[in-house]
Amino acid sequence: MSVIDSFIKDVNRNEDVFYVLHSKIEEKLPMHSHNKHQMCYVEGGVAFLNTPDKSYFLPARHFLWIPAGIEHNVVSRTSVKMVHNIYFPRNLFPEDHQVREREGIYPVTNLLMEMIYYTVNWQEEIGKDSVFKYEFLIALKNIVLDVSTTPLPVVLPTTKNENLRRVFKYIHQNIDQPLNLDHVAEKFGCSSRTLSRLFQKNMDISFLQYVKLVRIIKSMEQLLQTDLSISEIAYKSGYNSLSAFSYTFQQVVHKSPAEFRKQSLL
Repeated sequence: MSVIDSFIKDVNRNEDVFYVLHSKIEEKLPMHSHNKHQMCYVEGGVAFLNTPDKSYFLPARHFLWIPAGIEHNVVSRTSVKMVHNIYFPRNLFPEDHQVREREGIYPVTNLLMEMIYYTVNWQEEIGKDSVFKYEFLIALKNIVLDVSTTPLPVVLPTTKNENLRRVFKYIHQNIDQPLNLDHVAEKFGCSSRTLSRLFQKNMDISFLQYVKLVRIIKSMEQLLQTDLSISEIAYKSGYNSLSAFSYTFQQVVHKSPAEFRKQSLL
């Protein structure tokens, strides 16, 4: 049995118990799913949650939530200290709560972080026979329900269309440059109308919206990973003025760049 198959078998073995795993194994897995809800907190780095049609940026001080049955993998962009995973039985969550169906990125409160760290030596299944640990994880579950009302609104759609994937790669590699529809279409030997239609057919957002999201995600990474000034990050992310960058960042993230950096680095 492969490491991947063994891991998924361990998570799925008993649907009525929690499974706690503090390990970097999630980073090594291809697309997979399991029959429990998963909370994942990446300590000491930033990462992305990938599903078949979306990519979610996971900054510091946030956890990712993956409902049972959702195909996914987690990819870190930096060296991380640890990946903390808690897998929850499905029957513990109310049917009308969004966490049963919707993946997302949510803030980690100080209390939630301390509770995650408290479980660091629990590498095991935890059922009702382990009374203290089980009740502790029930309390943690209730906190997750309380904080998981408003996900971080930075979601990048993806596609299997190879033509668009080449365009995506070009955008990511040249995000610090002026990127307009006519220029990028010419690079790929098509008209701006053709490229626009390609986005309309395969994506939920337009070319300009995609570029805007990539710029914001790149700036979020730099705010967390570098000591560059906000002005420097603005220009490296393709903005020609600090005011334009700050306005767009606030519009997308609902925080100013300075507030985001301060909160995520506490």
